[in-house]
Amino acid sequence: MTLPIARDPSDKGVRVCTIAPGLFKTPLLMATLSPEAKASLENMAPFPKKLGDPSEFAQLSRQIVQNVMLNGETMRLDGAIRIAPR
Repeated sequence: MTLPIARDPSDKGVRVCTIAPGLFKTPLLMATLSPEAKASLENMAPFPKKLGDPSEFAQLSRQIVQNVMLNGETMRLDGAIRIAPR
């Protein structure tokens, strides 16, 4: 969906990118996870074996803004974690 949306306003110099975040250490998530559940989720990631830090999300956001060649892309920010649907 990102690519068609990016094409529409491109003549006005508007770029569209999507960040598809994985599991991040947000206050809400950390308040609901037991230490065992947190460790289990961290071990699911091939590399790095940790939950994302909000500063890492911010870093990618900044890179998108600074790099004008990024347009029409969806970037997964999840350490390659794939949780199977139920």
